[in-house]
Amino acid sequence: MTRARRRFGKTLALALAASPAAASPAAASPAAASPALAQGPSLAQAPGPSPVVPPGGAPQGSAPQGVAPQGVTQGPPPAPAPAEASLSLRAVLTSEAKPLRGGLTWRIYEDRPEGGKPVVLARSEEAQPTFRLPPGSYLANVTYGFVSTSKRVTLNSGATSDQLTVNAGALRLSGAVGEAKIPGGQLAFAVFVPIGNNPEGRLVRDGVKAGEVVRLPEGTYHVVSTWGDSNAIQRADLKVENGRLTDATLNHRAATVTLKLVAAPGTEAFAGTAFSVLTPGGDTIREAIGAFPQVTLAEGEYQLIARHDGKVYTQDFKVESGVDRDIEAIAKDP
Repeated sequence: MTRARRRFGKTLALALAASPAAASPAAASPAAASPALAQGPSLAQAPGPSPVVPPGGAPQGSAPQGVAPQGVTQGPPPAPAPAEASLSLRAVLTSEAKPLRGGLTWRIYEDRPEGGKPVVLARSEEAQPTFRLPPGSYLANVTYGFVSTSKRVTLNSGATSDQLTVNAGALRLSGAVGEAKIPGGQLAFAVFVPIGNNPEGRLVRDGVKAGEVVRLPEGTYHVVSTWGDSNAIQRADLKVENGRLTDATLNHRAATVTLKLVAAPGTEAFAGTAFSVLTPGGDTIREAIGAFPQVTLAEGEYQLIARHDGKVYTQDFKVESGVDRDIEAIAKDP
């Protein structure tokens, strides 16, 4: 009987301890929730009642459109892109009002008052280009042949037009011997700027072709014309004026001769002959190999040396300006 009462007492004590009524006030508070309750969703995670949406409006309790919710920092609105301005340019020669129609290269640079290497922002080879740029200050540059001109321009919103004046002239060259024009493909010109007493002080342009227009700043230039690939050379000092095309013909005193080694005058030339053309002083002017090579030489006296089959033959001859002819060395033993 005593054992049964003891077991009943223990069972009653355990039941009272596990019941909510037996829990202490501290255990009943939210901070002391039982482990089973702690595993459930928190208040922030628990689903709440669905928002009430009035007709045509936002849910009740939501932030108005365009207004950041409470506790959220909204950054400044993005800055609007800068408006572009248009810049239209043209170039004119000093003495002419009509704009140039070709041969131009335009460049737009950053305007850097503090100095430093400028940066090219835009480029065009149109005669009258239009550039789209943000408002600001720029340096417009135009190149016309060997002439370059720059101008500072300021752009505001909208369209701006400007004009650059090019101080330039032009030179067009050709060659002749006597009254006969020399074919352009046989000529080459070089243009120099004299410095002091040196007419060839600074090379401006080499390999200029006959009939080509060379645009140059106003001034005096030294021109060297070479006919062929030997010593037929003619020189001249030419003046270039702003806004004018200077046509110049350089008259050569030279001729083209055909070199031959023959057994007798008028007979067939020996193939594979090596020729050397020398001045009376012994300077070599031109060397060539073949049956009958052609050489353009300035007028004067020369000596021809022909080498064939281990033998050497010589012939003195004279060149007269404008007289083209055959020069024959006779292959005979002395």
